[in-house]
Amino acid sequence: MTHSSPTPITVTKPYLPCLEEFLPYLQDIWSSRQLTNNGVMHQRLEEALASYLKVPYVSLFCNATIALIVAMQALRIKGEVITTPYSFVATAHSILWNQLTPVFVDIDPDTFNINPALIEPAITAKTGLIMPVHVYGQTCRTAEIEEISNNYGIPTIYDAAHAFAVEDCGGSILRHGDLSVLSFHATKVFNTFEGGAIISYDKKIKKRIDLLKNFGIADELTVVAPGINGKMNEVQAAFGLLQLKHVDRAIAKRRNIDRLYREHLADVKGISIPRNDHNLINNYSYFPVLVTPEYKRSRDALYNHFRQHDIITRRYFYPLLSNLNMYQNMPGAIKENLPVANSVSEQVLCLPLYPDMTEEEINTVIGCIKA
Repeated sequence: MTHSSPTPITVTKPYLPCLEEFLPYLQDIWSSRQLTNNGVMHQRLEEALASYLKVPYVSLFCNATIALIVAMQALRIKGEVITTPYSFVATAHSILWNQLTPVFVDIDPDTFNINPALIEPAITAKTGLIMPVHVYGQTCRTAEIEEISNNYGIPTIYDAAHAFAVEDCGGSILRHGDLSVLSFHATKVFNTFEGGAIISYDKKIKKRIDLLKNFGIADELTVVAPGINGKMNEVQAAFGLLQLKHVDRAIAKRRNIDRLYREHLADVKGISIPRNDHNLINNYSYFPVLVTPEYKRSRDALYNHFRQHDIITRRYFYPLLSNLNMYQNMPGAIKENLPVANSVSEQVLCLPLYPDMTEEEINTVIGCIKA
């Protein structure tokens, strides 16, 4: 099977508004002569995002990994961090960068998020933080996690890299926990080329976060903490302002692609599609499927079959964090302790999904699975 797309069909592509729309923003930046350090575009984007996401405070960052690192510093976390092995490496790396110890617990087989029933047994006297991940934009069981957090007095930081604009029946999913961290990487639903943000809920924490992302500098003569350079520049912020104008349309297009995949793959034996939670306002950031033993090929064979047809899928998340060399000796990393996460990791395949995906490209992906 072949297709006529001039470039490979990849798992995601950034949405790019036309260049003519971006030029006025660049002209404003050039006129202001301020390229970074909390300029006008930076301030405008923080305010616009807080309004769009319905959250009190947004602190912009150059990327989400630095944001995760700073979030833990802002809450002065010590000791062990209970988290999921089923995530991108930045989740665990940010813990190590803070000289903390990740403690892995298994995931829920339906949502692929951390299983709250396994959090409490993992708590020790050293536990300083719970860090769940809203994988693929599917929300964690936040009420159960909040109850554990409150009972033990342990803060929660959500890695919400996939959860831009996701809402549950109570509003923004970002309202849960002590802090939430978003990613604005080019592959995300909303992007600023590279970028990220910490969502916070009181002015004092917002001020500490903003100090930490700017070397801890309070004024020209005062440095109050060993901070880092995590600032987002004006060009990134301007691109974010432009992206925000188009994000609803982009999500609507993603929703339609999700619907087509579900309709055409529902009857394919051995291809298991995780359910959509109809209580959520989703962002359709990814389309994962599980390639089970009933399918005619293994997951990796299907992955290679796609490659032969210039279709780039992703085995998100494989290998598991707990199976990487730097983490396999961490608490909870033993395979027998993580049966669900290991099983999902060995079967998962994320199919291409991006706003400008054509009907021909969608049909090509479906045809490769059915052929």
